[in-house]
Amino acid sequence: MSLPAFIYHPDPVGTGNVAASDEECLCCGQARGYVYTGPVYAEDELDEQICPWCIADGSAHAKFEAEFTDTEGIGGYGAWEKIPPAVVEEIAFRTPGFNGWQQEKWWTHCGDGAQFLGRIGFREASERGPELLEALTDGISFATTAERDDYLRALDSEGSPTGYAFRCRHCGKLGGYSDSD
Repeated sequence: MSLPAFIYHPDPVGTGNVAASDEECLCCGQARGYVYTGPVYAEDELDEQICPWCIADGSAHAKFEAEFTDTEGIGGYGAWEKIPPAVVEEIAFRTPGFNGWQQEKWWTHCGDGAQFLGRIGFREASERGPELLEALTDGISFATTAERDDYLRALDSEGSPTGYAFRCRHCGKLGGYSDSD
C-alpha cells in the first residue's frame, strides 16, 4: 500500500517522521505498515500510534483534536509570511510534523506553506548553497562573522544545533531555520 501524498511534507519516511511498523493505529484500528513518529499535540497520548492515512484524511484531528504542528509556529510565530487559514489547517491537522530541539516552526513563502525537506547539517546545507545557509542563521545575532561561521559548521542533522530545511512550492527558494538544545 502506498503512503498518502503530503504536499507540505513530500517524503515523511525519508525525513524519519513516518516509519515502518506493525502497530495498529489508535484512530482507524488498522495495522497499515507505517506509523507517524513526529510530535502530536492532543489531550491523549498518541505518540507513534497514528497512521499516515488518518493524518492525511483529517480523521486523527477530528477524533482526537490532534495537531501535528503548532498553528502559531506555521509562519515562524509571525516572523515569516502570513498564509491563508486553510493552508495553516492543512499543515497543522493533515500533514506530518517534525521534531525539533525547541518549538518547531514551519517556513512560509510566496503566500503558502513550504515543503519540509528534513533536518539538515552543515555539509548538506552547504551542498544546497548559500541561500539556505543564510536562512539557517536568519534572526540569530552573532558578534562576529567567525562566530556565525563556527555556528554553521557545527550544524548537525542528528545533533545540536540542527537546521530544518524547506523549499517554497512556488518559486523553489530554500529556507528554514536552526535551533539547539
